[in-house]
Amino acid sequence: MNDTRKIGFWTCTALVVGNTIGMGIFLLPASLAPYGFNATIGWGITVLGCICLARVFARLARELAHADGPYGYVRSTLGDLPAFLAMWCYWVSVWITNAALATGVVAYIRAAFPELAPLQPSLFALGLLWTFVAINLLGVRSGGGVQLVTTALKLLPMLAIALLGAWMLVNSPHAYVAHPPTQPITLADSMAAGTIALFAMLGIESATVPASKVENPGRTIPRATLVGTLLTAAIYLIVSTVPLLLIPSQELAASPAPFALLMDRFAGDGFGRWLALFVVVSGLGALNGWTLLGGEMTRTMADNGTLPAFLSRNNRHGAPVFALVITGLLASAMILMNYSKSLVNGFTVMSQVVTAANLPLYLCCSIALAVLWKRGKRLDDKGVRGLLTIAVLGTAYAIFAFVGMGHEAFVMALVLAACGLPLYIFMRILRTRLNRS
Repeated sequence: MNDTRKIGFWTCTALVVGNTIGMGIFLLPASLAPYGFNATIGWGITVLGCICLARVFARLARELAHADGPYGYVRSTLGDLPAFLAMWCYWVSVWITNAALATGVVAYIRAAFPELAPLQPSLFALGLLWTFVAINLLGVRSGGGVQLVTTALKLLPMLAIALLGAWMLVNSPHAYVAHPPTQPITLADSMAAGTIALFAMLGIESATVPASKVENPGRTIPRATLVGTLLTAAIYLIVSTVPLLLIPSQELAASPAPFALLMDRFAGDGFGRWLALFVVVSGLGALNGWTLLGGEMTRTMADNGTLPAFLSRNNRHGAPVFALVITGLLASAMILMNYSKSLVNGFTVMSQVVTAANLPLYLCCSIALAVLWKRGKRLDDKGVRGLLTIAVLGTAYAIFAFVGMGHEAFVMALVLAACGLPLYIFMRILRTRLNRS
């Protein structure tokens, strides 16, 4: 592949930040409000856990620079079946995420522009979804360019919330203690809040997925993964704490747009509508990024023989045309099946499914790093012990997240994995027959 069609550090960092900061963060303060200060503790645990996972992906990208992303990391260490099951669950989560993003963006567009309410919402969502499929059909650099712009724009509302919080701290510090959360701090609530917060941090692995399209992946991907994760974590901690302290928890929990409520109350009427515009930009940026990754992931699985070979074919722009179309069709089916759900209820359900589907990949990649340690792999002055420490911390956090989500999430992950087994067996039989012939 010509380097002019590859992406560099800033685009990879934008993928991490842009895919992680989607629309979940704009609903998260309402979801976490019932937990009070347990939410802050949960956020702290989640941020530390995600930094550990970012280190896992960064180290795998450095140690296995020529592997084709997470699939290659797991396959080269744990084998074909674990790699397929982890990536299958993750692949399903991508097009479910795209369906949720398209639905959520339309809801915010209609809130910001009531005159668009008569438009059929499902068709509107489908139009947005296929617009970004078309953009990514022009190649990874086309999708990456859109990601850079939308990531820069989506940081503006985050900055507005942070500045509002700082202004209130200087001019009205009493507002921060006027409505303190009263919920008792417990381990169970902190764990539950932490797993809810994890949904908003999904995407930290984004720079590793299009590994074959990245310039100098052994250096670029680890740096982009760590920088993007730390930047996102810092933003989230600030913008989640401000509404928790300034708005009574019961009112915050009932708000479908907590950041807009915050801006309208403390910055003036009408500011919430402007914020909604940037929520739309944030959602569109995430939709673009996950569309790009969905195509690249499908191509990778097809290249490795776990999905039909035609899905790996590229067009003249180097884009996996059939992969993008297939994931677009699957996301479209989800939109049409689930559009009757409200924004908040839809995101609650989607967050559980998507988070459960991501955890097998996080767990397998952490274990993959432990396998490298066992093989005696070392590339820096931390040596073998450096690998083992990162692997243990990543594994521990993935298990913690499974426990925190409860048995339902574990069952969902098992069901998702089981649904992929018939395809894995079929493709394995097909490859065996082709090799014999």
